[in-house]
Formats: sequence, structure tokens, C-alpha cells
Amino acid sequence: MKIFPAIDLKENKCVRLSRGEDSSSVVFNKNPVDQAKYFEDQGCKRLHLVDLDSAFGRNNINNNTIQKIRNSISIPIQIGGGIRSEIIAKNYFNLGVDYLIIGSFAISNSQQVKKLAENYNQKIYVALDILKNKIMIKGWVEESSFTPERLFQTFDDSKIRGYVLTDIEKDGMLTGLNHKMISTNASLTTKKLIVGGGLKNNLDLEKLRNIKSDNLEGVITGKSFYVGNINLKEAQKILDEYA
Repeated sequence: MKIFPAIDLKENKCVRLSRGEDSSSVVFNKNPVDQAKYFEDQGCKRLHLVDLDSAFGRNNINNNTIQKIRNSISIPIQIGGGIRSEIIAKNYFNLGVDYLIIGSFAISNSQQVKKLAENYNQKIYVALDILKNKIMIKGWVEESSFTPERLFQTFDDSKIRGYVLTDIEKDGMLTGLNHKMISTNASLTTKKLIVGGGLKNNLDLEKLRNIKSDNLEGVITGKSFYVGNINLKEAQKILDEYA
């Protein structure tokens, strides 16, 4: 299992939100390219990008920055946020992104996303953005009819790589990962699972050892890193000991 540091892009700056609320953004670095280079220098194996402008319907604002990040680092990049059509998906791949995280589009057009996963085998994740056991869509502002169980039933037999699980209530709040939610959902699928939302500190990572699952692939760190609660090298050492 790996630590995946996050850069949330808004107007070409690195920001953090609380519970996904657009109005709550705080700028942590005005140069996301330098931030990405730092993460690679710290030995991180993958970068997690979120295009917040795209998530809230403001498309293409961050494309140049994403391209610059891709040209500046060699580690794989995964990106989510507003990927609601095949055209947008292909645009990110053309920018050099390695993996896509698809939320709303997977709910509304599951067959198209399955076909996309066939064309880009093991390059697509489906987002599990959960609020009170309901999957939220459209920038986390609209409740879908899907539960996690229904989403797994829809996509587990497809060519997607896995799922990215986020507890919306905890996201950006530094209150600790929802270990119960992680354990429950990890037991319901054989696909890879990346988890995030609320990571507090290294002790929080150590608690993941209590979850007996072979499919946990990574943990996303956002605000916990930016406020100094997480040291990336120490965090990765903890996750390397995960069995």
C-alpha cells in the first residue's frame, strides 16, 4: 500500500477544501508544479490530482498546469473531478495522465464507462464518494440512487482498475479515516481500493493494519500533509509494513 499525496487544483493553484465545499478553499501553494516536484523528491510513487474547477463545471481552466505537472515529474498521475464525458476523459489521457477517477459519469452512463475501461484497461477507477452510505455526484452536491453495494455489483465484472473511496463528512476535517467504512467496503469487492477523507496523522495510518484486506492499494493525504501532521517518508514506511 502506498501514500498518494494530493494536489487539488483551483484556478491553477494548490488548494484544500473542507467536505468538498467550493467556498471553503484555502490556498496552500500558488505553484502546483513545484509542489508536485517536491512530492516526487520525497519518494512518493503516485500523485493524486483533483481538478476542482472541472468538478464544479468550470472545464479546461487547469489544463496547462496539469500538462506542466506531467512534464515535470516521472511518477504516475491519477486525476478526478468533473470527468463526465468520454471527451473529457480522453483529454486528460492526452495531457499525459495515467489514471482517471470517474464519479458522476459512472453513475449516469455505466455502460460507457465500462467501454472506456475496456479501451484503457486498468486505467480507470470509479469514485465512491460516500455521505451516509449514499454515493454523491456532481461535485458532491447531489445524492445518487446508488449505494456502494450497487456500484460494486455494476462494475466488479468490468475492466476498471478499482475504486477510490472518500468519506465526504470527514474530507478535509482531520478527524481520522473512517476505518469501519474502509473495512466494510474492502470486504465487498475484489478490485483495488484507494481510500481517503479525514486522514489525521501517522497513528491513523497504523490503524489500517487492523483491516485484513489484500486489495487496499493506497491512502490519499491532503490537508494532513499541508498542515504538517504527516511526514511522507514516515507515512510510507508505516504503509510498507502493512500486511
